[in-house]
Amino acid sequence: MADKDQAKRIEELTKRITELESTISQVTKPYAEVVHQLSVFQDTVQKYFRLMDLYQKHGVVSIDVILPEVKDPISKDIMRVLLDKPGLNISEVTEELKARRGSSSRRIVRERLAELLAAKLVMEKAEKSEKTYHISEGVVKRWSQVLGLSK
Repeated sequence: MADKDQAKRIEELTKRITELESTISQVTKPYAEVVHQLSVFQDTVQKYFRLMDLYQKHGVVSIDVILPEVKDPISKDIMRVLLDKPGLNISEVTEELKARRGSSSRRIVRERLAELLAAKLVMEKAEKSEKTYHISEGVVKRWSQVLGLSK
């Protein structure tokens, strides 16, 4: 009889331990979610401070910060134009530069675009009867890295 009582008691304790484990598991789930959310928040705050640091050091997050290898002012302006207005053809880039700089030469724009293409900073897309220009994925990735938006 004692063996039956002891077996029953062990079975009852086993059941209670199983219920206790289940309860503890349910209680810890919200805490795990809070820890995850705090981690995401911390990552966002770090990116924000990185961006503020860039603004403090450079005044703006500019082409000079992202692409220090681009030395020519016209090439920098072309990159700015394509960042602002992707998908322009040579004539449109030339006109946009003229509006920003006061003067612009289609021949020089063509030369600088060829240099930027060779450096893989700009991509060329053939559309219908014209070619349009866009910032390359590599530059977009570098921009994101500098801003701390990607690793």
